[in-house]
Amino acid sequence: MIDIRRFEDLGTFQNDWLDAHYHFSFSRYYDPARMGHGKLRVWNDDRIRAQTGFPPHGHRDMEIITYVRQGAITHEDSLGNKGRTEAGDVQVMSAGRGVQHSEWNAETSETTLFQIWIEPSEAGGAPGWGARKFPKADRSGQWAVLASGDRKEDALPIRQNAKVLGATIKTGESLEYTLSEGRYGYFVLADGQVELNGETLNARDGAAVTGPETLTFKGLRNAEIVFVDTV
Repeated sequence: MIDIRRFEDLGTFQNDWLDAHYHFSFSRYYDPARMGHGKLRVWNDDRIRAQTGFPPHGHRDMEIITYVRQGAITHEDSLGNKGRTEAGDVQVMSAGRGVQHSEWNAETSETTLFQIWIEPSEAGGAPGWGARKFPKADRSGQWAVLASGDRKEDALPIRQNAKVLGATIKTGESLEYTLSEGRYGYFVLADGQVELNGETLNARDGAAVTGPETLTFKGLRNAEIVFVDTV
């Protein structure tokens, strides 16, 4: 089953520095039909003005994956970690038993990113943070595992039976993904335009998928896809 979520139908929030669109209920946006998908709880599409960002705040018992689409984000946390993640790259924070962090756009232009939250398989544990570069050329026409619970060598670790994948496809190319029975998938088109099983999706549209399902993405314009496969 595929449930397409058009960008214009998402929940929204805006202030003087943040323009956010919510794929699931978050903060003051509440839709009882969009409380999550499997263990996926949050997918926010954030646009952050230059020299602004999220001040220090706390999290616990959540795997927080940040996929930077444009610009860069600077992370700093109570564990002493500090790092700058650029467009196309990924950072993961395992909140564990609790951590304070800030996310700041220290750049001279706006930053856009996806913030993805997945519930961990177990509560508690030591918090942690990591980031990695994922060159888009390495995922052209194929899926690259960006974060994974199976400790795949090249992926950032997360504490759940889940994985976050990315791919780019050129105009006219096709790419498949098979979601197994009992699994939940969610993807967002970061850029471009695709035909998915006969439906046209535009940049920043998303879709919730319940397995078993085979997805065929056909590039109508050069496209970039981010996909979560979870229990």
